[in-house]
Amino acid sequence: MNSTILLALALVLVLEGLGPMVYPKSWRKMILALANLPDAVLRRFGGALVVAGFVIYYMLRTHLGG
Repeated sequence: MNSTILLALALVLVLEGLGPMVYPKSWRKMILALANLPDAVLRRFGGALVVAGFVIYYMLRTHLGG
């Protein structure tokens, strides 16, 4: 696996871990609110995150000369 992908995964894990570590009560409220959303909304939100991730990855790869 490409080391860039592993570094990106490590960064995602760090950022995802900061929420419950620093703001546990707010994080719990957000998760409960997300759990109550309809499936269609969650799918659109997830799809938007995937597209945004690919766009950011593509932009970084082209601008950094990767």
